[in-house]
Parts: sequence; structure tokens; C-alpha cells
Amino acid sequence: MNIRERIEEQEYKILSSFASKSREAIRDKEEEVCEFRTAFQRDRDRLIHSKAFRRLKHKTQVYISPGDHYRMRMTHSLEVSQISRTIARGLMLNEDLTEAIALGHDVGHTPFGHVGEYALREIIGRYHHNEQSLRVVEHLERNGRGLNLTLEVKDGILNHTGLNKPFTLEGNIVRIGDRIAYLCHDYDDGIRAGMIRTVDLPEKVAKTLGINPSNMITVMVSDMIRASEGRNEIHISAKVKNAMDEFREFMFRKVYHSADLEPDRKKAKYIIQKLYEYFTLHPESLPQEFLERESIWGLEVTIVDYIAGLTDSYAVHLFEELFIPAKWIAR
Repeated sequence: MNIRERIEEQEYKILSSFASKSREAIRDKEEEVCEFRTAFQRDRDRLIHSKAFRRLKHKTQVYISPGDHYRMRMTHSLEVSQISRTIARGLMLNEDLTEAIALGHDVGHTPFGHVGEYALREIIGRYHHNEQSLRVVEHLERNGRGLNLTLEVKDGILNHTGLNKPFTLEGNIVRIGDRIAYLCHDYDDGIRAGMIRTVDLPEKVAKTLGINPSNMITVMVSDMIRASEGRNEIHISAKVKNAMDEFREFMFRKVYHSADLEPDRKKAKYIIQKLYEYFTLHPESLPQEFLERESIWGLEVTIVDYIAGLTDSYAVHLFEELFIPAKWIAR
């Protein structure tokens, strides 16, 4: 029995009967198994080593071009992973599957966060970052070959948001863990940015969840574990869910849709629009690897794939290169 087989055996002995077992994982394309890593561990590793994941370190979470101590899309993904793994471990579910879903859930996010997502949606009529994340891992990574992830991980990535829920409990953990992470950490960044104060929190939120981001996470995580233990569903108590919903409404009103961020949001949207217009008129300017995909996916999808993959800084660089006159220095 090799290391992988020993881990697989341990899953059946240690994990909950409701947990996803890596031995039962399904891939679209069969491949040679690893001697020491399970299927879900390999998926996690492939996501960490992907170009799309590396680019997340330069993609907006909330604040465009923030200081060093603010969250970016990569740090958000790592925090979702930590929170979700804690819940999975507490419920004796598959921590490796949970981690893989959490690390991959945002790899399809645009530059400038949700502003970029909304801008592309306005242009082409439909764009959702969770669908693009699935497209990244299925078709765009590894020069178009995709990562050949397991069905369980891809389902969790696709359904971490939206109307449909994942079919695994691990995926449902990430679905709520994502919300816990962005509410608490965007609240923390909002305080750091001077946009909100702890005293601004609604009374119900402060009483139920507390006012410290770390304590808030602890309250929500422990509530999920208690409410879900021994059940074939992931739950959160009505009291804590109501507080989370009010917390979310507060964050949208005070931070996400704040007038203070509107100037940067407008600029970011304009950059996305102008880049899309330019590459529609000049598709030959796309990188060669994208030109080769046009015959497969069509021009619109190819341009969207390219723009969605850009980091904030490179999108700004491209815009300057294409639309801002060069600075000539007298010699």
C-alpha cells in the first residue's frame, strides 16, 4: 500500500460518512494516479501552481490600487481557504477538497474586482466570475489544455455563488466561507481605510457577531459547525444568518457602493470598455496564444478571456500604451 492508498483508507475510517472521499473522485480525462497525493490534493496543487492563481495577487478585492496592508484577490482566496478548512475539519469532512475549491473559486475574476465583472456583463450581456473560473480551469490554463480537475472541485468552483448549490458538503462550506471571509476582511479593510468605524455597525450585528473581525469569524464558524454537525447539509442558525444578512447590507451601503469609491469605479469601468472596443477593432493586437483560440471560441469570447485574465496593473499599462501619448524627454 503506497502513501496515497493509505490516505484514502484513512478517509473512510476517520471522516464523516457525509464527507466526499478522494478515491471516488471523478475526472473527465483519466490519468495516471499519484503515489503519494490523493485526487483532491493534486487539484489543490494544480490550482496553486496555475498562472491564473498567481495573477490574483494583483487583482482588486475592494480597493483599486490599495496599500500593502489591504486585501487583494489572492489574500481573499487564502482567507476563504483557512476559514473553510477549519469548518471542514470541525465537521470531519474532506479538508483537501474544501481547500482546492476555496483556492480556485475566484481564478476567473476580472481586473478591478466586481467593477470589471459588471463592465464585461454590460458589454456582452452575460458575464459571471464563477463561470469564468470554471472556464479557466477547464479550457484556458496550460495553454488551452486545462487542469483536468475533478468534478467535485469544478462543481464547487462553479457553484460557490449563484442560484445553484454544490453537490458536496465541502462545496457548500466554501459557499458560506466565502461570504464570512469577504464580510469580515472587507470590514477590517474599511476600518483601515477610514470609511467605517466599529460604532457604525448595526446593533444586531454588533450584539450577535461582535465588532472585532477575528471574533466575528469565530462566531460564524463555530455556529456553522454546531448547526451542521451530524447532518447531511451545511447549516447556519437563523440568528447568525440574520445578523450576517444585515452585516452584508451594511457593507454594501457603506463600502461596496460607497460614493467615496465611485470615481475609481468609473475609471476602472472605462478602462475595461476601451480595451474591449480596441481589441474588437484590432484583434490582431491580441497575444498569439489568444489569436490561435479565436477560430475555436470566436472573437468575443477570446477578447473576454484576455481582458478577464489581466491584472489591475497590466490593464492600466495596456490602456496607457494604447490611448495615452508617450512622454518625450528633451535630450
